Amino acid sequence: MFAMEEKLAINIITLCLSYLVLAAGVTIYIDRDEIIDSTILGNDANMTIQTGDGDVYDCVDIYKQPSLNHPLLKNHTIQMEPSSYPLDLDIQSMLSSNSSEAHLPYANCPIGIIPILRNGNKDTMPLLLRNGPTQEEYAAIKYWDDNNFYATRATLNVYQPFLAPENGDHIASWAQLNNGPEEIGTGSIVWPSFSGDNFARFHIRWVDSSNKPCYDFKCPGFVQVSELAAIGGRITPVSVYNGPQYIITVMLFQDRKTKDWWLARLDKSSAIRFRPLGYWPSKLFDTLQEKVSYAFWGGWVRGPTVSSDPPLMGSGHFAKEGYKKAAFVKDIKIANRDNNFVNPSVGGATPVTSRLLCYTVDGFGVIKSGMHVFFGGPGQCPK
Repeated sequence: MFAMEEKLAINIITLCLSYLVLAAGVTIYIDRDEIIDSTILGNDANMTIQTGDGDVYDCVDIYKQPSLNHPLLKNHTIQMEPSSYPLDLDIQSMLSSNSSEAHLPYANCPIGIIPILRNGNKDTMPLLLRNGPTQEEYAAIKYWDDNNFYATRATLNVYQPFLAPENGDHIASWAQLNNGPEEIGTGSIVWPSFSGDNFARFHIRWVDSSNKPCYDFKCPGFVQVSELAAIGGRITPVSVYNGPQYIITVMLFQDRKTKDWWLARLDKSSAIRFRPLGYWPSKLFDTLQEKVSYAFWGGWVRGPTVSSDPPLMGSGHFAKEGYKKAAFVKDIKIANRDNNFVNPSVGGATPVTSRLLCYTVDGFGVIKSGMHVFFGGPGQCPK
């Protein structure tokens, strides 16, 4: 336990931010002025906790969390848990795995108090946002469904590839839902210029009705309800090439009563198996209020230099090397109109890479526990 030393300090930074659309080697963006409020919570914190890996968290009253500063969330009544979960009849087949669960970060604040990560790069604006248009490459399953769907669950293989901090690039193993330009997503990201280190960390990202891409608590919107979960915290252990493999299982789903979009993680000790971490209120969105039409499961690399100087993705090895050597995403399911988890339609799924010489996909298929694919590569390939 550490005494608070900081007083409330707010750095308001006005910058031009680029809105990214998934595209192979092409950057599509909309310039606009964006205000990012990077707040050291200081006097709003009930206590400060430092975890064993050195991360520092402010424990903040749940009703004083910065997310509620969003203009659409004035006088918002926090929903502490979803009214229902998607029904998963095949969860036992998912629970039997050759890989081990990685530990998602915990800060262990008191009930009614939530942890907000304080530490990170002292320059709170990652190079991604300062160096202009963002480039992207990916290797993943892209999925379209005209019948629409309302949730996904997926198991993500966690690696910790090295990245030079000076270029602003970042690498992810990711699950994402979209309807039109709006999106919600979560997974493991290595992002030195954002976090100040080269660790795999648990992040969230969304694009709301204002077309503003946001991460974690860098802008208001995501309402956290868990006193334990530490968004932005370190994931441990991580997978080793040709060695132990570690995974995290996440769920993104809509509360069909409130239309809010929830984030949950697998917790084998919980009776409901998935423990809710927080949610994006439905009023943040337009196209995402009712349904989802697109999903992304796999890996991506983003940043100012990923097309000109491609970094490695996943384990840094091509997908054809398979288990223990290539990164994977598995146990993929979606929730239908009846709120039941089902396998995605093979006809709607496209295993795809944006740059075949750099990154590949392989081993695509569907079994009882869900859809799966290997992905990744060493990067450093010619155009």
